[in-house]
This record gives sequence, C-alpha cells and structure tokens, in this order.
Amino acid sequence: MEHPLDVPELDAREGFTLRPWRLSDLPLVQEVSEDDYIPLITTVPSPYSDAAGVAFIERQWSRATTRAGYTFVIVTSDDRPVGQVGLWLRDLPQGRASIGYWVAKSARGQGAAVAAVDAVAHWALRTLRIPRLELWMEPENSASVRTAERAGFQREGLLRKWQQVGDERRDMFMYALLNEATCR
Repeated sequence: MEHPLDVPELDAREGFTLRPWRLSDLPLVQEVSEDDYIPLITTVPSPYSDAAGVAFIERQWSRATTRAGYTFVIVTSDDRPVGQVGLWLRDLPQGRASIGYWVAKSARGQGAAVAAVDAVAHWALRTLRIPRLELWMEPENSASVRTAERAGFQREGLLRKWQQVGDERRDMFMYALLNEATCR
C-alpha cells in the first residue's frame, strides 16, 4: 500500500497560510454551507449539521490518505480559516493536476484566493515538479477569472457544457499554468 500524502503547511503572500484541515474549522464549513454557490460545486454540506461538517473535514483528510490530492484550509495571520484550496492529482499520470478553491463570503476581496492559488501553484510546479496545472471556472465568475490571471494562469479555451452545477450543465473556461522546466 502506498503511503498517504503529507499535507504540508505553506506560507502564502498577503499574510495568509495554508494548512491541513482541523475539526476546529467547523465554523468555516457551517458558514459556507449557507453560500448560494459553493455547495453546488463542492462537497460542502448544505444544509449544515455538525455530523455533516465533520464528515466534510474527514473527506478532506481522506484525499491525502487515498492520494487523490492535497487539500488546505486558507487561514489569516491570526489563524482564522477563510477558505479552501486543493491540488487534485487524478490526472497526474498524464502530467497534469488541477486546482480548486473557494473563499467564504465574509473574507472575499482580501486577496485570500489569489494568495492561496499562487502558493499551491508554485509549490506544485517547483517542489512536486508537476508539468501542467489547470483551473476551470464559469465565464461569468469574474472573481475566479481575476484570481486565475493574477496567479499567472492563462486562458486556453471555453469548454462547452463541461460541468454539472446544480441541476444544469454549464460552460467553463479552462486556464493553465505550465512548468517550463518540465515541459521541454
């Protein structure tokens, strides 16, 4: 059996840190469970219960155990959790991985998402030496588009009806960031 992934703590810019999930992060899960969008595109439980919140955090831990990927909580300088960023390894045999992220409504506009995406991307490219990172977001999600571009990702195309969101299939922009050292 392969060893589980070790989810490190990563420093990010703007005073943010990325760390593994803790049960003490349940208030963040509860807050985002009430968001109109995040539960549609993630496994955040809605409606929230303590049992569902614990199950969500345990799923995050299982990502490392099953080697599916790394999932981090985005925290402020005073260790207040404000969001999540993940590096998903499903397509690693093809030389690529994907990044997903969300930030609680109460913490948006403070640079948490771009700091987190930038930190995970640089760690994935430099330390893990992954050749290609991808992000997907709906074209009308202008905040995520700005986050991707500020983190150095380039738009590569529009994927029509790419992802199920709620009860409908939606278009997604695909963004990518290449590891120039490994893509020669």
